[in-house]
Amino acid sequence: MEFFRIHRTIPFMRHALVLNLISFLTFAAAVAFIVLRGFHLSIEFTGGTVMEVHYQESVQADQVRQAVQSLGYSDFQVQNFGTSQDIIIRLPAHEGDDSTVQSESVMQALQVTHPDAELRRVEVVGPQVGRELLENGLKALAFVVAGILIYLGFRFEWKLALACAIANLHDVVIILGFFAFFQWEFSLSVLAGVLAVLGYSVNESVVVMDRIRENFRKQRKMDTAGIIDLSITQNISRTIITHGSTQMMVLSMFFFGGPTLHNFSLALTIGIWFGIYSSVFVAAAISMWLGVKREDLVKPIKKDEGEVVEGEVH
Repeated sequence: MEFFRIHRTIPFMRHALVLNLISFLTFAAAVAFIVLRGFHLSIEFTGGTVMEVHYQESVQADQVRQAVQSLGYSDFQVQNFGTSQDIIIRLPAHEGDDSTVQSESVMQALQVTHPDAELRRVEVVGPQVGRELLENGLKALAFVVAGILIYLGFRFEWKLALACAIANLHDVVIILGFFAFFQWEFSLSVLAGVLAVLGYSVNESVVVMDRIRENFRKQRKMDTAGIIDLSITQNISRTIITHGSTQMMVLSMFFFGGPTLHNFSLALTIGIWFGIYSSVFVAAAISMWLGVKREDLVKPIKKDEGEVVEGEVH
């Protein structure tokens, strides 16, 4: 499906060197921020107190959030749980205060405006549990990366596969770099967003590489840079439709999903835009610099007489 067709090939590769130099500097800065500043881990990873509060009538999460904030908490989470009458509150551990003291002070603040607030349960998430969640999340990320590398290895010739892998690593590291630099809260939902971006970025890179491989078979007199420019130009309409519709959905979560989905949609937004950029200027350019050529992608077939003819793309 195409909204429009571009009849003139856009010379993307003409600017590949400058843009990839910018990408390299951005990537290096992201790595530096991750190493030097680290992440602002959420309560799920660091431990804290979890409270379930029930109201007789519907209550807005923002009202509960203001009451908790008045106690001096800055790093906490409030969200509806099941119904509009049930609220989950996650509090960070405070030095000198145990979970009982924390829950009592919070309930006193909540009952000032809602005397019918009832504490249903209190749970303590210890640092050990948070550490296990973090380790399991990192294992999940490692398994996803390994699966993607195996898929790319079978899907493409090694030069295209390596270019795709570098582009996908570029996207993930830059997302993490943003969270490290701005010290945005890194939670399980953000990790889920990073995993989603990995799959999304791989899909975009695969589409571009498939078109490059197809055009190597069709365009016999065009050089490598010309084939890459043609392939990217042919995919522009699809890219606008796919990424535009996805971004509209993500923006709706960003503006209307509340604090629970804020950082998740933020990670997706960064990933969507850098996924487009990396597929065009990182993956495609690296494959060109690795020396991909028609002979890499077209397998010759030998006839019985010994004559060699060109075969199909493998």
